[in-house]
Amino acid sequence: MSMLDYSEITVRKYIILEGEPYEVIDNHIFRMQQRKPQNKTKLRNLISGSMKEVTFHQAEKVEEAEIEKANMKFLFSNKGEWWFCEEKDASKRFKLEETLLGTAGKFIKPNIIVEALMFGERVIGIKTPAKAELKVTEAPPATKGDTAKGGNKLITLETGAKVTAPLFISEGDVVRINTETGEYIERA
Repeated sequence: MSMLDYSEITVRKYIILEGEPYEVIDNHIFRMQQRKPQNKTKLRNLISGSMKEVTFHQAEKVEEAEIEKANMKFLFSNKGEWWFCEEKDASKRFKLEETLLGTAGKFIKPNIIVEALMFGERVIGIKTPAKAELKVTEAPPATKGDTAKGGNKLITLETGAKVTAPLFISEGDVVRINTETGEYIERA
């Protein structure tokens, strides 16, 4: 287990704080007049999903979390529970709460392979592909000359997620979505 200096606690690093794993979402190293440098961070608890702001001082060190990754298959979702299984063994199933998946959970469809983040033996989250190709199930018709709203409309995807897309997108089209931001990228 390696120790990180205050300046090494940067975005996308995993650390252990108060016995629990955290992901560094944002950090800013600054120095005020006549004082030692500090690293102001925004952390997300990988188990509960809660956010926390912590300032690390120059003399402080923190333990780096050992997060392992394994491929898992998404099976289905039901009432806020998302069910997965091991890639090679469908009998080894487990569920994750919707809060651990974040916005990416809305854009995964059954039988897709995702990367599970594991802390010890416990699955604490998933990483989905950066882009997802999904079929449009509902799209209101585009009205000619209707650009007062910026030329966008709200469409529904096969996973049930709703996304803002350009007026030319119609029902049955396949679109690419950024799973991190939930934004429309292009028509596939």
